[in-house]
Amino acid sequence: MTFKIGNVKMENKVVLAPMAGVCNPPFRKLAKEMGAGLVCAEMVSDKAIVHGNEKTRLKLDILPEEHPVSLQLVGCDAESMVRAAELVMQQEHTPDIIDINMGCPVTKIHKNGSGAALARDPENAGRIIEAVVKTVDLPVTVKFRKGWDDTNINAVEVAKAAEQAGAKAVAVHGRTAKQLYTGKADWGIIRQVKEAVSIPVIGNGDVTTPQLAKELLEATGCDAVMIGRGAHGNPWIFKQVVHYLETGEELPPPSAVERIEVCLRHMDLLVEHKGEVIGIKEMRKHASWYIKGLHNSAELRTVLNAQETREGMRKVLLDYLDFLTQKNLVLV
Repeated sequence: MTFKIGNVKMENKVVLAPMAGVCNPPFRKLAKEMGAGLVCAEMVSDKAIVHGNEKTRLKLDILPEEHPVSLQLVGCDAESMVRAAELVMQQEHTPDIIDINMGCPVTKIHKNGSGAALARDPENAGRIIEAVVKTVDLPVTVKFRKGWDDTNINAVEVAKAAEQAGAKAVAVHGRTAKQLYTGKADWGIIRQVKEAVSIPVIGNGDVTTPQLAKELLEATGCDAVMIGRGAHGNPWIFKQVVHYLETGEELPPPSAVERIEVCLRHMDLLVEHKGEVIGIKEMRKHASWYIKGLHNSAELRTVLNAQETREGMRKVLLDYLDFLTQKNLVLV
């Protein structure tokens, strides 16, 4: 079940999507430990890299145990994208793959022509891809959406432009930019892209269970499956998907004890990486995802969102685990 992009070999065809505000080194480390064949870092602005922004520098950090890892650049100017790629390659730990973001639907990204807006002009996008390909001695990939809106569907055209420009793989999200994350992903467009190009195609959209991962692969013929929101508070999904694809067997879901233990470890990694103030602020959303569906999770979420220190959050979570133990609810 191995998978290759250029000369980079993955142990399996299950990929962590590059989610902004989520896919930092701590979460990528957990996803890798849980079996992800490839982990993708959150997008980084080309201009922020070029200008030496300190917050951006943290986004370029890569842990030795993450490999193979893909680093995603977002921008719309060839010269700036090339310079950013050069600076990325000067970091102490470099990625295995450079990805170009042509799918982000957020207004602050696409209003200047970046993200999903870049895919509206495949010719210009091709020039940028080609420029980056010529700059780095790494495989370059591209992630994009079905199209801009229902009247502007151009994923196949974008994929062909990317392939011609030298991209070694493409990832296709089956929604338009205007859909954001609403509605249902169109897996049919992923199949159309797969039929139109010879480079590997990674399918993305609505994969939240091992069964859906298998369905996407079979329905589209794509080479790998990318998991985004299905991994929120749920790094186990990678282990579950890999096992299901290899054996057809379902692994049991994590117990409440496992959820809390991994949540606490995630918190420690995040605080170590970003410091306590920022780490705990960011951990609030992750903790809310980890406890989703557990007994009294709504009330607990309110308490977690008020925490400002690592010890405060640790105490809340451990007290909650004691409560579940007393109620014999730790296995759910």
